[in-house]
Amino acid sequence: MSTHALDALERIVDEDGGADDVLRSVVQRLVEEPEIAWAGIAFLEQGALALGPRAGTADKSRRLRTPVDFQGRSVGELWVDGRADGAFLEHVALLISAHVLIGWDTRGEYWDAS
Repeated sequence: MSTHALDALERIVDEDGGADDVLRSVVQRLVEEPEIAWAGIAFLEQGALALGPRAGTADKSRRLRTPVDFQGRSVGELWVDGRADGAFLEHVALLISAHVLIGWDTRGEYWDAS
């Protein structure tokens, strides 16, 4: 993956948006990469993975799964169908970890803190 892609993903995560908006934007940006056909984020809910935001055309035969941990605790997985560098996906998983935790806590529903 290009440094341009990583820079774009970092900008998305750094924006002051809600967790759902950030995660939707991340999966949409991932599928803009030519090697990635589909991307999704699964939340760990009561011991099972529940697919949340996703974009692209799925091809499960090419699925890569990267754990998403927050403060040493598993909160979900980043799923990508296509070709992607493992270190790149691990970096993306780290970037989104706090947002996945919030999505997990709210079961993917919008939450307004105000």
